[in-house]
Amino acid sequence: MQKVKVLFVCMGNICRSPTAEGVFTKLVHERDLAHHFSIDSAGTHAYHVGDAPDRRAEKAAGERGVDISHLRARKFVLGDFEDFEYILAMDGDNYAILSSACPTPHRHKINYFLDYAPHLGTREVPDPYYGGAYGFERVLDMVEAASEGFLNELLETGKIKSNKQ
Repeated sequence: MQKVKVLFVCMGNICRSPTAEGVFTKLVHERDLAHHFSIDSAGTHAYHVGDAPDRRAEKAAGERGVDISHLRARKFVLGDFEDFEYILAMDGDNYAILSSACPTPHRHKINYFLDYAPHLGTREVPDPYYGGAYGFERVLDMVEAASEGFLNELLETGKIKSNKQ
């Protein structure tokens, strides 16, 4: 069985994208669908390569039962366009960076993550790095909504099949 390969992308890969990786991973495990997926995250910049997620992101995620402490930041590489089926950008800056570097045959793979939560009325997951704890909570709320929407779309379109049929 071919796995659906999903990559979440933000700037430094220590706040938003590891949070999305952790939340989506938890969601697919809860629904007994993890075997359908290969999930990762990366940053468009190499500021934090090898670093653990921001401790505020870890704390906020942990309070919701999401463990991201084992994740380590990595930089997005050109091979990711080839390797991943879904490349989900956290904001417009990262979407633009990915789009400008992307070979034409892979452009369809890049999307805004929040397009899977249209009821939020934005495409931008705000960077909580320079803010307080509330910013990390807000990011979690947004990421949880988009994760549900993304998984539901994959189920509705038949991209993956639920084990409960």
